[in-house]
Amino acid sequence: TGSGCWLPWLGLALLPLAFSPATAPPGGCPSACYCVATPELVQCRYERLEEPPKELPVTVHNLSIVGSNLSILHPAAFAARPLPDLRLLRLRHDNIQTIEDMALQGLPALRTLDLSHNPLLWVAAGAFSGVPLLRTLQLNQALLAAPLEDQLALALRNLSLRRLELAGNGLRALPASLLPPGLEELDLRNNSLQRLTAAELRSLEAPGLRGLRLNLGANPLSCDCALRPFLTWLRATATRVPDARSLRCAGPPPLRGTALLRLRPEGLACAAAEGGEPGRLETASYVFFGIVLALIGIVFLMVLYLNRRGIKRWLHNLREACRDQMEGYHYRYEQDADPRQTSAIGTP
Repeated sequence: TGSGCWLPWLGLALLPLAFSPATAPPGGCPSACYCVATPELVQCRYERLEEPPKELPVTVHNLSIVGSNLSILHPAAFAARPLPDLRLLRLRHDNIQTIEDMALQGLPALRTLDLSHNPLLWVAAGAFSGVPLLRTLQLNQALLAAPLEDQLALALRNLSLRRLELAGNGLRALPASLLPPGLEELDLRNNSLQRLTAAELRSLEAPGLRGLRLNLGANPLSCDCALRPFLTWLRATATRVPDARSLRCAGPPPLRGTALLRLRPEGLACAAAEGGEPGRLETASYVFFGIVLALIGIVFLMVLYLNRRGIKRWLHNLREACRDQMEGYHYRYEQDADPRQTSAIGTP
């Protein structure tokens, strides 16, 4: 039948997928990895490797090692045999803590390196030497274990990156030292940014960064007066923030969930708790009011002291007058209460 004629061809088409690591042809997949369709795509997933596999296909283009325990990338960690065509290296969830000098030596065509989800503690100054064509570096959730901004700045100084991903690293400020000239895309989503300051915005206008696009979604933006410089910049250059329409206020409570682009800079109020200008003025007014009250109290006490004799004489006269008044009331009360006078008045 017609369908029967296709079965041999279907079997031949599926034959490359049927190779297991143990039966792979020479120059194929290493024993702990799998080749997906062709040896050009190698995946080593959750095999708990202690070091990168030594025997890789020379023609590999994409290498993915996920869920292992590489810990330290030593010099020439992937250069057991030349890999001149490797363009993408994905090392996610591999517990990488240290990247030593020349760790990527022997990968001259590498263009994309993914080190996301690793607890990086140390990155040597020459960690990325030997990969002159590297254009994309992914470090999502990789900078949480230690402050590595200075180390990375040295390691990236000779690269010509076009895309840098730093999502999910708890960053509270723009990592200006990690922005090489010529960078085109910067992913800062899911960090702890409340705003971009005026100084940070000026750094984005440097000659080599004027075309930089930023992704800033899922940051706890505080929509108070300190956000005015960033909001003004965002409204003027929204095309540089592809996810600008999705940015929302995380506070203060009255503006929580409000889209940033719906706000106007002059409408952002300063909160006293955050040291805004109205808060400072209110604090100063309270201090001034307290000083005035203190001065009034001091003047009042001085007046009392200087007129103590006159005040004493006035109090004495007041007491005497009150005593005379009370004696008059007392005399009239006694006259009214005398029964003889009452009976005399009642007799005709």
